[in-house]
Amino acid sequence: MFKNLAFRDSNLANRVSDRIRKLASDLDVKFCHVCGTHEWTITHYGLRSLLPGTVDVIAGPGCPVCVLPAAEIDEAIYLAQDDVAIVTFGDLLRVPGSKSSLQEAKATGGDVRVVYSVRDAIKMAEEEKDRDFVFLAIGFETTAPSTAIEILNKPPENFSFLVSHRLIPPAMELLLGIGDLHIDGFIAPGHVSTIIGLKPYEIFPKAYSMPTVVVGFEPLDVLFGIFMLLKQIKKNEAKLENEYERLVSWEGNKKAQRLMSQVFHVVNGRWRGIGDISLSALELKEKFACYDTRKKYDVKIEGSIDLLPGCLCHLVMIGKIKPPECSLYMNACTPQAPKGACMVSTEGTCRIWAKHKIS
Repeated sequence: MFKNLAFRDSNLANRVSDRIRKLASDLDVKFCHVCGTHEWTITHYGLRSLLPGTVDVIAGPGCPVCVLPAAEIDEAIYLAQDDVAIVTFGDLLRVPGSKSSLQEAKATGGDVRVVYSVRDAIKMAEEEKDRDFVFLAIGFETTAPSTAIEILNKPPENFSFLVSHRLIPPAMELLLGIGDLHIDGFIAPGHVSTIIGLKPYEIFPKAYSMPTVVVGFEPLDVLFGIFMLLKQIKKNEAKLENEYERLVSWEGNKKAQRLMSQVFHVVNGRWRGIGDISLSALELKEKFACYDTRKKYDVKIEGSIDLLPGCLCHLVMIGKIKPPECSLYMNACTPQAPKGACMVSTEGTCRIWAKHKIS
């Protein structure tokens, strides 16, 4: 639809903003996105300032680091202290577990290493055959295929995966079941949608009469997405639309989907501060049990605590409050000394707001 546009053209942005204001003149709506990159775009480019006060855009649980429960950090810390090399991405190091973080485990002698890809982690294991390596694999449907392909390629025997992948559509459905959270439309995530396609979002307009638009990540992508949602509401429609046509198709990336279905099956999953969400996580199939860290080391962690006293990350992640409404925000909890997961990751709403000095 918008293939040939300059997606950061300020003049065009102002024109779209004017059209949004006209459409929303007699409306009072709240749209929810579920992607940390969307929040970064909205905040970095000041898009909320281009919207009328009658259009609110809230952030849902779209940060994979933020939703990782403390129990799964605790598992990794336990193994790191048991002479196992824990390898993962850098933004996980400072995520709080129940009592400490991977960064603190490293400081006290745990073997914790940072990589940029699963392949880098496997190379380490191939070079150090006398040491066990565990890759803490997190992310949504966007990153799960890269985990799957490395498992199918049969990594060395001293390598296993602590799988912590989560799925976005079930979390979106959960939001609609929260009684005191009103949502008028979804801005669906572009990255995830390049993998899963449009079809998994059909449930929202069909079963919930919820306008839903898959949206890209440039400023004009987001504004166009909001405009498309408003048009549906003005026409009293609920449809699934694709603003991100240049990368997202109806069927998605079939090869990536096949990789995931070969390696994983879908199970219930816990999300930090939110609780259990039905059929929202991935688990290795039994034939790949030799690569399953939890089975290999019989890891069992009990009594984990997701949130420190006073931390309201769970309410930020479901869009019930904005970061400044948490008393810890930019007081006890800062990007330099984060207390909650939302302040750690570059995709966390609190971290994004703090970096842009929003109070």
